[in-house]
Amino acid sequence: MKQRIFSGIQPSGNLHLGNYLGAIQNWVKLQNEFESIFCIVDLHAITVPQDPEELRRKTIEIAKIYLASGIDPNKSSIFVQSHIAEHAELAWVLNTITKIPELEKMTQFKDKSQKEGKESSSVGLFDYPVLMAADILLYDTQTVPVGHDQIQHIELTRTLANRFNKKFGDTFLIPNYFMKEESKLIMALDDTTKKMSKSAKSEYSYIALSDSEEIIRKKIKKAVTDSGSEIVYHDDKPALKNLINIYSLLAEKTPQEIEKMYVGKQYSDFKADLADVVVKFLQPLQEKISAISDEEVLQILQQSAAKVRPIAQQKISEVKEKIGFII
Repeated sequence: MKQRIFSGIQPSGNLHLGNYLGAIQNWVKLQNEFESIFCIVDLHAITVPQDPEELRRKTIEIAKIYLASGIDPNKSSIFVQSHIAEHAELAWVLNTITKIPELEKMTQFKDKSQKEGKESSSVGLFDYPVLMAADILLYDTQTVPVGHDQIQHIELTRTLANRFNKKFGDTFLIPNYFMKEESKLIMALDDTTKKMSKSAKSEYSYIALSDSEEIIRKKIKKAVTDSGSEIVYHDDKPALKNLINIYSLLAEKTPQEIEKMYVGKQYSDFKADLADVVVKFLQPLQEKISAISDEEVLQILQQSAAKVRPIAQQKISEVKEKIGFII
């Protein structure tokens, strides 16, 4: 039996190279080794305000990106989180064993609530990590591929699973996380102290998967670089290191090979070639996305939901019985 993995992306903002290189590219490879469940987490998306029509459009768009990137519905399950009611149901049960201080220390909540103002932040945003724990535990997930910023949430998931098991008997598997080293290194193009984010205020912070060739070239040309002119892969040159990481992952060359390619060349030479690499990668992906119909996507989402729903239903029934509900 293959081990099971679970992961997901919110249908909000513009999916960018950081999302692809840090998550989706990795999922495509992992689906050959694991029983894979990949979700579009729309319940998570509404923890901050969303336009309803935009949310629907983005949900379909994310599914198309999954498929165009190479996630195979014959190997993996691709579904919408809100189509499986047990996600929200298990989250409520887990809320009853979660301590408020555990959520107050979550870095992601602190960051997001600071942007909006804590007084304006929703209970859903505060409770986000508990819903994430429910997503994972509902399917007896053994491995969770994550970025560095999600490790704290996985640790809470493990804590809640152990707490429930201790109180009510063995019910949940204790998941581990898997992180590709490079995934935590895709930083903003305009500020390498911040991770590339689809919610960034400046469009020059990220390269969206939907960006045109002209926009891609403009963004890379404007990307921050470090002092000096030598193209080297060093920690003391974080901006250049970030750009080399992008080049390396898209062109499938090591950073050291890229260093050798640009001995004696200028930043402008490197940036022009990096733009070529990004365009060469994104244009075929964009063509594949455009070729997938909404009807095809909806059918795949419904079929996958039907496939995973029995797993979720069985787990929630077990949970209800353990805590004393009449079922």
